[in-house]
Amino acid sequence: MPGKMVLFFGVSTLLWMMIAASQAFKIETFPESRSLAQIGDSVSLTCTTTGCASPTFSWRTQIDSPLNGKVRSEGTTSTLTMDPVSFENEHSYLCTATCESKKLEKGIQVEIYSFPKDPEIHLSGPLEVGEPITVKCLVPDVYPFDRLEVDLLKGDYLMKKQDFLEDMDRKSLETKSLEVTFIPVIEDIGKLLVCRAKLHIDEIDSEPKERETTKELQVYISPKNTVISVNPSTRLQEGGSVTMTCSSEGLPVPEIFWSKKQDNGNLQRLSGNATLTLIAMRMEDSGIYVCEGVNQIGKSRKEVELIVQEKPFTVEISPGPRIAAQIGDPVVLTCSVRGCETPSFSWRTQIDSPLSGKVTSEGTKSLLTLSPVSFENEHSYLCTVTCGHKKLEKGIQVELYSFPRDPEIELSGPPVNGRPVTVSCKVPNVYPFDRLEIELLKGETMMKNKEFLEEEDKKSLETKSLEMTFIPTMEDTGKVLVCQAKLHIDEMEFEPKQRQSTQPLFVNVAPRDIAVWVSPSSIVEEGRSVNMTCSSYGLPAPKILWSRQLKNGDLQPLSENTTLALISTKLEDSGIYVCEGINLAGKSRKEVELVIQVAPKDIQLTAFPSKSVKEGDTVIISCTCGNVPETWIILKKKAETGDTVLKSIDGAYTIRKAQLEDAGVYECESKNEVGSQLRSITLDVKGRENSKDYFSPELLVLYCASSLIIPAIGMIIYFARKANMKGSYSLVEAQKSKV
Repeated sequence: MPGKMVLFFGVSTLLWMMIAASQAFKIETFPESRSLAQIGDSVSLTCTTTGCASPTFSWRTQIDSPLNGKVRSEGTTSTLTMDPVSFENEHSYLCTATCESKKLEKGIQVEIYSFPKDPEIHLSGPLEVGEPITVKCLVPDVYPFDRLEVDLLKGDYLMKKQDFLEDMDRKSLETKSLEVTFIPVIEDIGKLLVCRAKLHIDEIDSEPKERETTKELQVYISPKNTVISVNPSTRLQEGGSVTMTCSSEGLPVPEIFWSKKQDNGNLQRLSGNATLTLIAMRMEDSGIYVCEGVNQIGKSRKEVELIVQEKPFTVEISPGPRIAAQIGDPVVLTCSVRGCETPSFSWRTQIDSPLSGKVTSEGTKSLLTLSPVSFENEHSYLCTVTCGHKKLEKGIQVELYSFPRDPEIELSGPPVNGRPVTVSCKVPNVYPFDRLEIELLKGETMMKNKEFLEEEDKKSLETKSLEMTFIPTMEDTGKVLVCQAKLHIDEMEFEPKQRQSTQPLFVNVAPRDIAVWVSPSSIVEEGRSVNMTCSSYGLPAPKILWSRQLKNGDLQPLSENTTLALISTKLEDSGIYVCEGINLAGKSRKEVELVIQVAPKDIQLTAFPSKSVKEGDTVIISCTCGNVPETWIILKKKAETGDTVLKSIDGAYTIRKAQLEDAGVYECESKNEVGSQLRSITLDVKGRENSKDYFSPELLVLYCASSLIIPAIGMIIYFARKANMKGSYSLVEAQKSKV
């Protein structure tokens, strides 16, 4: 076997050599003759041969300079890879392939260029209408630059065109530029500057020959025509306010900055808004205010002088000369000064009682905080302000009340038609209660009112109430109970002085007129469905509750739906079902008895003591039907001449002293309104034989027994007589006697 494999391999090799020898030895390169490579990229030159099984390869440049690349040969292919390409790779490369004594050579010209990025547009500054501007178009890292052409356009207008035809003294990457100076006009806004660069290497098609960059022109106008408006005036009183508005023209729209000129001439920045508002002006706020309109091109400024005049010294106290304070709330009394920079404050009551509050003073204000307000704070408070040698005093009267919540309406129970109910109206924590009046209305009808005019013996919070009992009627439904409370203290300034609460009346009606519908009937066959529907009238509409009455009288809840559905009824579903209508006013109920009828089943027809008896015996034929109420049982004796209906008691028929004619087929029929069922039994009555021919084991036993009994009776009589003669009887002696 190994010898055959060697022979096969040799033949295959010989055939392959013959086929290879039959092909001419050739060399090919890719790219075929020229390759364009961008500096920094990677380039591969491939040399392949045909007609030679194992050629050898070598690479060189035409001028025998270094390859500056990496050679990899495998089989009939050799690859020269230059990564990255540089100026040293711009040569004609020769691939030499040797096959035995044959040698072939083919060259590839590698040409390099650099045109890596789009041109760059640079402006010497922002474009201002009427001001010269220089635009420069740069083409970076280009080679060979003697083939470069650059165009600069504004919109569709060619501003300048330049070719770079100077000789290159050395190989290098050069950045070439083109410059143009022009004067922008307002119509240039939105136009495009276009810088277009072309590298004329038409004989090579592998890379773009043209690149361009665009830039939209944004033309600016330096701020001008800056204007200031002052409201109300440049002359102000101390404590007043002023609004100054500034505007300036330019493109883009100038930003507005407000400053105040200092004594040394420097500007103190105040705001970056067009409007500057100064409030609570003081004397030192007088001075020169400067508005500047600023954009990228320049700025424009305008000045205005404000004069703040001194204001007279005044004292104010708030909330006013009188304040109505609710007990438990916090109250702040504020004493403020105008026309005095450093006032001093003091507080007291008019009767010099304790303040019962906290004083805080800061600047031109002093606060007296009463928190929480109580009966101890019902005073007249005075604020004294001292400014230099001047002193002013102002007072405020604190009056107390308590009327914190709306009245509360309470009912003794839900209103039921015709049933008395008591309504109570309570006004909680009221003071002074001797000024209180309560009114109770039903709709627009006054039911009762009450005034509490009793004298107050002390200051305290009281809860006052009014009660009224009435009998609701159906006409009251929808009306509103209104409880109004009024505190008659018109001299006090507070709100509300009147409070009210409302409660809609909904008169309930106890459930009545309850009705039950059973479909199809309250007596149904087993397996059929029954729907029992219940309705009841009442207000609010009664809630329906279905229950089943258990044997002990308790109710088993079943459903809260109006209709109780029983699907595929069974015998055990029979019973009493109860519907109850329930609402807030009471409840009503109605019962319905459901009877489930079942066709007779489980009939038992028996003969006792046996289905086979003798003539003269007593036989009881009994028919029973299990678990079926109200079932009629009919016993019959079948005969060819006609059936005979037997008089049975509870399904039992007794045959006393059975005769031969009593034998036959007996049939029991159990039926009710639903159906019926039949059972039959055959009774066999055997006749007795004649006396001369009749001898039974029983008679034999009776005969033997009589033959023994008669002698025994004779012996007893004998011994009894003998005992009577002797006057005693001995059983021992009797046993010794011989008969």
